[in-house]
Amino acid sequence: MADLASDHTTTGADTRVYSLKQVVNAALASGLPVAVWRLPLGAATHACISFDKAFQVEHPELENSPFGFLFSPFVVGEQPSVFIKADITYSSGTGLLQFSDAVTQTQKQEFIVALESAETTNYSWHLNSSEAIHQQTEAGFKNAVTEAVKTIEGGQMEKVVLSRTAAKPLPADFNLVDAYSLMLEAYPRAFATLVSVPGTGTWMGASPEILVTIDPEKIFRTVALAGTQPAINGEPVGNAIWRQKEIEEQGMVERYVLSCFKKLRLREYTEVGPRTIVAGNLMHLRTDFSVDLKEVDFPTLGTDMLHLLHPTSAVCGLPKEPALNFILAHEGYGRSYYSGYLGPVNSPDGTHLYVNLRCMQLQKDQAILYAGAGITAESNAAKEWQETQHKMQTMLKILTKF
Repeated sequence: MADLASDHTTTGADTRVYSLKQVVNAALASGLPVAVWRLPLGAATHACISFDKAFQVEHPELENSPFGFLFSPFVVGEQPSVFIKADITYSSGTGLLQFSDAVTQTQKQEFIVALESAETTNYSWHLNSSEAIHQQTEAGFKNAVTEAVKTIEGGQMEKVVLSRTAAKPLPADFNLVDAYSLMLEAYPRAFATLVSVPGTGTWMGASPEILVTIDPEKIFRTVALAGTQPAINGEPVGNAIWRQKEIEEQGMVERYVLSCFKKLRLREYTEVGPRTIVAGNLMHLRTDFSVDLKEVDFPTLGTDMLHLLHPTSAVCGLPKEPALNFILAHEGYGRSYYSGYLGPVNSPDGTHLYVNLRCMQLQKDQAILYAGAGITAESNAAKEWQETQHKMQTMLKILTKF
């Protein structure tokens, strides 16, 4: 398979251009953390690499952060939030490397040497240093859904999002960057990511859900995304028919975003939706919210909304505290970075944090796929299991191409 860039780069007087495969392999060979991403409908893939091998942050603050990539778990504190500082940056649009001022001449030269042998050699990705991942069975998931419906009917919560895993063997000829390239082709409208950090592990995903973005024009954005049904090839989204269950689920997520604005006493925002959008092989209901920070004096809105929103009602439930407690008590495994958030911070394209959905974690010889479903009083355990099956097709489709 062809790489995303041809073969030349620049580092001071060096004018060669490198492929994405060379850059990722050089980072892995050097034992360095690397993050790769492409924005929805973006033309170029970007990467950053840090010489800090374990840069953890407790409470991310977006406004004062250097350029880098943030990778945070579902439950803050159970795993660390990792920040991959952009010591080295790369764009497939040019094939050029750039080194920050913090990089020493020795570090630069050692990385360039690693690049020279990185095109033809496949290096192992970084693995999670913790124990084996617990799996959620079909029976366990369906029992949790049944228990959740009872709890909701009892008035203890309105909605809870339950998830599960599936372990799939990696094909013998699986290649990390080739898999990422396939993901870019298959899901042009998704936020496509590849993150590999020593001790933390390696994750790939194609997420449809914005958590917080702030573009170079200082426009803040977030979305309310909920409701799921299969997308039919060639069928206009305007023909989608939504059940009451999905409409109510979307309304809950929308009200939660508005409640966060209310807590911050923010009244100057724009709301558009809900409307039907396509994400891979699925359709969802989505409402977009935006704030023009050039006109609204709220310099910390990004950080404040990040901490209020996460975990969103779309991946946790409502009210947040009883829903989260139910998940921790009944889900049967630890989500780790699934349904956390990730993305570039203060890049030339701005800050773009997405919920880590439609993703998989790569182990030595298998992939762990993750998917969840929103449970309300109208939920049926068999249908919710089927919804997770549909969502797992996003990553399963990539594995089956090898």
